[in-house]
Amino acid sequence: MSRLFSALALGPLTLPNRIVIAPMCQYSASDGHAGSWHAMHYGQLAQSGAGLLIVEATAVQPAGRISWADVGLWDEACADAWQPVLAGIRQWSTMPLGIQLAHAGRKASCHRPWDGGAQLAAGDARGWTTLAPSALPYASEDLPPQAMDEAAIAQLIADFAAAAQRAQALGFELIEIHAAHGYLLHQFLSPLSNTRSDRWGGSLDNRMALLLAVFDAVKAAVAPSMAVGVRISATDWVEGGWDLAQSIALARVLDARGCHFIHVSSGGLDGRQQIPVGPGYQLPLAQAIKAEVEMPVIAVGLITEPTHAEAVVATGQADAVGIARGILYNPRWPWHAAAALGVKVPVSPQYRRCEPLAQRGLFA
Repeated sequence: MSRLFSALALGPLTLPNRIVIAPMCQYSASDGHAGSWHAMHYGQLAQSGAGLLIVEATAVQPAGRISWADVGLWDEACADAWQPVLAGIRQWSTMPLGIQLAHAGRKASCHRPWDGGAQLAAGDARGWTTLAPSALPYASEDLPPQAMDEAAIAQLIADFAAAAQRAQALGFELIEIHAAHGYLLHQFLSPLSNTRSDRWGGSLDNRMALLLAVFDAVKAAVAPSMAVGVRISATDWVEGGWDLAQSIALARVLDARGCHFIHVSSGGLDGRQQIPVGPGYQLPLAQAIKAEVEMPVIAVGLITEPTHAEAVVATGQADAVGIARGILYNPRWPWHAAAALGVKVPVSPQYRRCEPLAQRGLFA
């Protein structure tokens, strides 16, 4: 029996297997609206055989987009744009669907990656003033962000909750709150980017307060049938920054508050980071957090081989494995994993005749 292909409950949502398609920004929206690229891209991934598809970081405010080409869910027009995309997926796939709600904070108002990814210059009509806990830019060449006041923080919390309600109305079954990779909620967590002296900064409890307020607001805004979890960077990989010990403390608090899962990544906050990149390089972080909480832990980071993914869940390092760039490169990764691990995988009938001769019986 394969553990990777066994069922997993994330709170009220049961996944058919433990392969999670992690959120990956597409930078292909118009005024925050999903379109034909998203229909094609997510429709393809919904035929992959994974246990869960989480769509890309979706901004809860226009100023929360990483780039001018990011998707959003800040108003009903954004929600309306998602409807045909999701309807097409639902017509042909039963794969559980989640959405990552996000705000980029100071790492916003940028070019698309293939246009260089740098922050837009002052005066560029596509740009805006970014927000952050403190007026500290991400890169020295960036424009200083605006430090958020109490009104801006209250609005942010309300906008996360409103976006969560729109996600529920659209039929998403899971919400992942993005507090990783140097974006706004991570910026509040890390003492490298949060130098406030009010109730939102300073002590660990104060730096965690905004993420916890957002989590509580989202949880209260949706039905109990909606799975709600958090993605974190477990360390900044910079001395004096956010680290594993603080992540464990945060995870314990989230667990006690009824968080349904935690998705463990790392880095992205500070250009000085020193990351020991290699296969499964973030697994020790996920494993350390898993030892301290009851909620399921999703591990991610260069877990590219089926046998490695199987070992991660079979040995208890994590409860599920997130696949990102690997499934962009190979959109049938779960099929190939099933073949390597000797298990059957369900496929749409349109694809049954492509079952390889050497793998007869692979398709359930």
